[in-house]
Amino acid sequence: MDCALKCVALLVLLGCAFSKISASLVKDDYEHCKNTVNKWASSSPDLEVKEEKHRLRDLLFFLHVPRTGGRTYFHCFLRKLYSSSLECPRSYDKLRFDPSKHNCRLLVTHDDYSMMSRLPAEKTSVVTILRNPIDRVFSTYEFSIEVAARFLVHPNLTSVARMAGRLRSKQGGVSTLDIWPWKYLVPWMREDLFARRDARELQGLYSRSNDSYNMEDTVMPLHEYINDPIARDIIHNGATFQIAGLTNNSYLAEAHEVRRCVLKHQTLGEYVLEVAKKRLDNMLYVGLTEDHRESATMFANVVGAQVISQKIASNYSKNPEDNDISEESSSPEYHQNSSTDQNASKISAAQIINAKNEHMTVGRLMEAYETCISSLRRTQKQRRTASLKRISPANFSKEARLDVPEVVLQQIKSLNILDMELYRYAQSSFSKQHKQMLRQLKLQEKDIKLDDPYSAASRNFLLFAISIILLLLFIGLFVKRRRTLKLKL
Repeated sequence: MDCALKCVALLVLLGCAFSKISASLVKDDYEHCKNTVNKWASSSPDLEVKEEKHRLRDLLFFLHVPRTGGRTYFHCFLRKLYSSSLECPRSYDKLRFDPSKHNCRLLVTHDDYSMMSRLPAEKTSVVTILRNPIDRVFSTYEFSIEVAARFLVHPNLTSVARMAGRLRSKQGGVSTLDIWPWKYLVPWMREDLFARRDARELQGLYSRSNDSYNMEDTVMPLHEYINDPIARDIIHNGATFQIAGLTNNSYLAEAHEVRRCVLKHQTLGEYVLEVAKKRLDNMLYVGLTEDHRESATMFANVVGAQVISQKIASNYSKNPEDNDISEESSSPEYHQNSSTDQNASKISAAQIINAKNEHMTVGRLMEAYETCISSLRRTQKQRRTASLKRISPANFSKEARLDVPEVVLQQIKSLNILDMELYRYAQSSFSKQHKQMLRQLKLQEKDIKLDDPYSAASRNFLLFAISIILLLLFIGLFVKRRRTLKLKL
């Protein structure tokens, strides 16, 4: 009995000692993490708001946050403005290019902000697009499954590996499986889809659920997906980490440890959030997926107009005799250029030639964008429909999202606290910049009308016509009054 009591007492003492040691280790780790994160945040570049931040510099870096509509901007805006010869040689996974390459003017990549460490920062403008974090999580889940489902035409994963090897050796290009973050998310979902298909065929089970986001016999349920360590590491708060330069694809040596600390001690996320906000403040343009029309219009007027002006300014300097363009012909397209770039901003966009030698204006750019986006959406819808047929009856859609339980939505919010706050901050900044753009457009439109000789002539003619009409009316009334007086007499 005494021996048993001694053993119990010993176990209690050991438990207390272990608890104290664990608490001490946790405290030490927190202090270590706090110092690590604080040191990173304090030494991060671009914490001061740049002067002339709205002036387009030599290199445009489009930091493409996944599932925000960036591919649409690339195909329907940037490829209308930049020829392929002006694009930096790149891969969406790991960039391999010389920043000093002649005529390298456009970089579009899923790489995070740490890419700036490899770019000439003083000559680079950054643009990005943000999306409501809940919708972005839904879209990431759907797209990773959609791409993975394309491989279900194969009998097994061995066949998939053989096919991938043959294609890679033939094409030598970059596929979705080479691009961050899909190089992690798609194989994860692909293995899961094959495992569930094999289980269904073996057991003869078929999903009876009507909830496309909770068909565990067919696809990984959404609630399971968002709680997986892979999702926690890559997807949640992904926009904040990408803009802060702290993804698992970062070029910074300290990124892994900083990210580990923030994921373990959530209160340290405030440091990362503040850095991300300041990065947004220094960007040339920040769009919002949900405000599609306003974002596209602002991109065309803030970014597109300056690309157009830069091109004509470049052509003018090379061939001044071929570019007889005066300030009087300036168009009302919006420019947020600094005083050092005012001459370029006054050049008429209607009279310039873009990188592909086509006449381009902001208005024509928007028309081309609308046509392009319609075609692109049709193609995307066809591919999505064909892919989702392989995991029927699961059918992801905005309508189906409405059936997702509120508890899952709240969990997504809690897992993306940093992204939720960053998105609210971006909404506020976007609203201010959009209002500023509209005011500037109105002022420029007034200036154009005042400076337009044809407009002035029209106004003078109108005033003259009104004067003649009033004179005729006065004469008519006078004659009528005299006739009336004569009749009375």
